[in-house]
Amino acid sequence: MIAAILMMGGLGIIIGSGLAVASKIFYVYVDPLVEKIDDLLPGANCGGCGFPGCAPNAEAIAKGKSSPASCVAGGSDLAEAIAAVMGMSFEAKEPDIARPGCTYGVERAAQKFEYSGLSDCQAASLLYGGMKVCTIGCLGLGSCMRACPFDAIIMSNEGLPVVLEDKCTGCGTCERVCPKNIIKLSSVTRRILQEYTTEDCTTPCQRACPAGINICEYIRHISEQDYSGAVQVIKERNPFPTVIGRICPRPCENECRRNLVDEPVAINFLKRYAADVEMESKKRSQPYTAPATGRKIAVVGGGVEGLSAAFFTARLGHSLTVYEAGSTLGGLLRKAIAGYRLPHDVLDWDIEGIQEIGVNTVTNSTLGRDFTIASLLKDGFEAVLLASGGFDSRTERLGAAAIEEPVPGVYLLIDIMKTGMENSRKINVNPDVVITGGAEVASIAADICRNLGAKNVSFIFREQKADLKLDPGQLESLEKNGTYVVYNASITKLTGEDNQLTTIEYEDRTSKKTYVITAGNLIIDAGRLPEMIFRRTGTAEADQAEAQPGEPVYWEGIQPYSNPFYSEERGILSAGDPITDYSAAIRAIAGGRRSAASVHMIMYDMDLALPEKVVSADTVMQDVDALENVNGIKRNIMPSCAVSDVPEKCREIEMGFSEEAARTEAHRCLKCGIICYMPDHQRREIKKAG
Repeated sequence: MIAAILMMGGLGIIIGSGLAVASKIFYVYVDPLVEKIDDLLPGANCGGCGFPGCAPNAEAIAKGKSSPASCVAGGSDLAEAIAAVMGMSFEAKEPDIARPGCTYGVERAAQKFEYSGLSDCQAASLLYGGMKVCTIGCLGLGSCMRACPFDAIIMSNEGLPVVLEDKCTGCGTCERVCPKNIIKLSSVTRRILQEYTTEDCTTPCQRACPAGINICEYIRHISEQDYSGAVQVIKERNPFPTVIGRICPRPCENECRRNLVDEPVAINFLKRYAADVEMESKKRSQPYTAPATGRKIAVVGGGVEGLSAAFFTARLGHSLTVYEAGSTLGGLLRKAIAGYRLPHDVLDWDIEGIQEIGVNTVTNSTLGRDFTIASLLKDGFEAVLLASGGFDSRTERLGAAAIEEPVPGVYLLIDIMKTGMENSRKINVNPDVVITGGAEVASIAADICRNLGAKNVSFIFREQKADLKLDPGQLESLEKNGTYVVYNASITKLTGEDNQLTTIEYEDRTSKKTYVITAGNLIIDAGRLPEMIFRRTGTAEADQAEAQPGEPVYWEGIQPYSNPFYSEERGILSAGDPITDYSAAIRAIAGGRRSAASVHMIMYDMDLALPEKVVSADTVMQDVDALENVNGIKRNIMPSCAVSDVPEKCREIEMGFSEEAARTEAHRCLKCGIICYMPDHQRREIKKAG
């Protein structure tokens, strides 16, 4: 009996020891944070987050690879709870929704590719390249529909996906399975940040429009008498539809496919018609805005550039204040365009629409005199965008003895030359001065700066030494007068403390290496100051919303990302400068959107680089050189008034379309895609059905 008990006890000890060892060997550590997040998730395992179940998503959230708001089955309360567990703050975010981006499907294609029994888009794309007519368009096999975990996609009779918005959760499953990038997630933020790529099914007119307006879509709304919908589409990319409808140089019409048959669609006049209907009704059609983030942004400059940047930044959910030195908003739009081309009440209507969307404006307030970049940052603005414009911003103070200093330590070369050795304009010159550009007079400017207190004067030129077109004597004078001279370089960043510039970062344009030099002054050979984004940095307090009284504010100035047409350019005042593209207000509007996108990306530590395959001036796109089954239809002519009859008989030279003319003109649109278009017989069928 005793022996049996001892034997059983021994076996128990052995088994217990074995289990203890096994538990050590096979023990799986569960991160308490992952466990807490997993407990909060609903356990739906729907895959909408992009992970195969809630547990893997919980692990991804804990590691920072997935957002606290990634669960599409939960709501904002769940996201807030997860953020609290992780010790993070939570900002409201507008919902994503899938949006197809193709005009025609395989059912309408003039030529089709035989799929040989394949029923999956990815297989067809990998094996055969898919459809042989359009390399971008939808393959139409419905992989997105079958993959959607919420039955939110159906395939139409035209072979295109249709998203059922009431069912779509924005999970992104359809986007992940589409091999052609046709169906993508869309939201206010995504649309504002978007730059078109070669993978997007864009139209020729859309690519030619500097603002990238979806022209076919707003013309479709006009043809259906949905003028409010048309204005909403326009305002997605252009907050000045009523103004631009009167003054745009219409580059879109140069690329309209109807040029291959007769005359281009009157794209801009149609824009004006829809915007005028809105203005006459006194009921605004505003585009969607993202939820409020609580972040304060300041824009300096109340011209078309600054107001556009403010409009798009406000739509991204941020709190905006625009500071304008003059007594009125609008810049050159108000000062330089005749009233019979652009009545001031029309300009005011568009500006009031920008204010209505959440943009505060302060006039008669000059940067460098009434406030500074540092004071704005100290007052709790998270970023300051300088969009002060060109020569027009200086006309009101040309007679003044003193020159304001909007950007600490930064002056125009003309200011240095005018102040002269006697410093008649009372410019503050620091010991370390950098002069960029103006090679022909840079040596003279250096002598003036030294006479006014500079000890070190350096030169930075964008050009190679051989490209400066200076004679040997001038080059020798430059290198003799400069503490050092840098060729083939772009200035990419400014840093400072309070109201003092401290350093300049420049980049070698060949090697892309960056260098930092001490500088109390930057002298620029240009007619205006650089348009940059300033933010607090450099101290432990930089993460706080506001600096404590008496503490210095450290800041940096960063350039918005480039116009895609000048994607290789870097540095302030480079070709295709971010905001002021000079040639038209529509280009300044486009630059304003890019600056708004840059402010948003800088605040959220996103990369400012342009996307791969971005459409630029050198991009080779699919296109057509002839149209079939399209008959010529006369373009509607804009009614006009003689200048001599203004303002007695009519207040504008161009009087605007009638509704009948607008609808007739809208039906001339061919509803183009990348290479597809709508032939006459199909347009007639649609018109009859409508």
